[in-house]
Amino acid sequence: MAEILFPLDQADLTFTASGGSSIRRTILPSGVRVLSEQMPGAQSASISFSVAVGSRDETNGHFGSTHFLEHLLFKGTTRRSALDIAVAFDSVGGSSNAATGKEHTSYYARVQDSALPLAVDVIGDMLTSSVIDPKEFENERTVILEELAMNDDDPTDVVHEAFAEAVLGTHELGRPIGGTEATINAVTREAVWEHYQANYRPQDLVVAAAGGVEHGSLIALVEKALLDAGWDLDASAAPVSRRNLAPAQIERGTDLKVIKRPLQQANILLGCQGLIAEDSRRFAMGILNTVLGGGMSSRLFQEIREKRGLAYSVYSFNQGYSDGAYFGLYAGCSPSKAQEVTKLMLGELESIAANGITEHELELAKGNISGGMALKYESTQARMNRLLSAEIINGEFYDLDDSLHHINSVTLEQVQSLAADLIRRDRSLVAVGDVSEKLFQQFI
Repeated sequence: MAEILFPLDQADLTFTASGGSSIRRTILPSGVRVLSEQMPGAQSASISFSVAVGSRDETNGHFGSTHFLEHLLFKGTTRRSALDIAVAFDSVGGSSNAATGKEHTSYYARVQDSALPLAVDVIGDMLTSSVIDPKEFENERTVILEELAMNDDDPTDVVHEAFAEAVLGTHELGRPIGGTEATINAVTREAVWEHYQANYRPQDLVVAAAGGVEHGSLIALVEKALLDAGWDLDASAAPVSRRNLAPAQIERGTDLKVIKRPLQQANILLGCQGLIAEDSRRFAMGILNTVLGGGMSSRLFQEIREKRGLAYSVYSFNQGYSDGAYFGLYAGCSPSKAQEVTKLMLGELESIAANGITEHELELAKGNISGGMALKYESTQARMNRLLSAEIINGEFYDLDDSLHHINSVTLEQVQSLAADLIRRDRSLVAVGDVSEKLFQQFI
């Protein structure tokens, strides 16, 4: 099956995906988008209510508002207290949570299929009718500050946040998702309320569900939940436009940054700007990351951990967004071994850039990715997220067969070419621990 497009001006779409599941997409007159994947035999369902607004969309006076809202929407509505929300999901053995990203925010749940009406009603109520009580606002400010403090105590979190800023500089994607202590202390309830009113509207909303779900019934449930909240679904509106999917001109923030901490381990991240979400080479990136640092058979793991015993954790990754991305090599090791480990990480990438990978490595990576994807998409939540990503990011849906075709079409030459491109890019290195900058100057 060829890729399926999700045009913003096409109200209804139905097709059958690999495995026989039925996928439907409907745009309501109000601009609300409802997507579902009915999985034969599934007795559970995953449901999400999402908006395409993330930390990158915050402006002066609103920094931290997106993450604040994620917390506050669980703190009570005009119909339910925070305890009522928790009890609702506990009463059916379900789970609920939320996630703030740099480009979207999602509120989701997984329940038995018979409890889907309850999940839609509760999450719909949370998203549309949060009261953002002033007392709860201040309580949650303290909770978020504790969360930030907890993250600051984790050197892995610290190095990843600093690495994003080092690679992406002043671009909004370089900002931390959760805000900072300063922005959380500065933001007001009024600013968060303005952010809420401006970005949680019918034309912003994407509802996605997968599992034991029937599309017509889902639409009826969504409409009822939104109407009960007082939303005007008769007012005609087009869905908000998707983001620009072309690489932005981004100036690197810094080439080398060392954050001194009295730790027993140095946390090192070396990398550069990577591939954005829509880059046609993203499937080759999947192969490159698998061979380079994606598992126990990867070059980094074998060379640095297995053969030399220099690190417990070592891997590579690419984090792609709509118009910016970063690619990194990570290791946690003894400070006395930091220079050696960094040299080995960079050397493996340089080796692939110069000599490519073997046919055996290519086939091993394809098998790794194919098997992992097949297992992943047995999950209703994974399928729900696949629908959400297709709708919010690029308007293109890839089912399992499509994705496997693209992965299996990657060639040795494409992987080497991508590695050669990455090795030529301006690099940044960030280290957290009891190390000095002079250890790393040769690598940037």
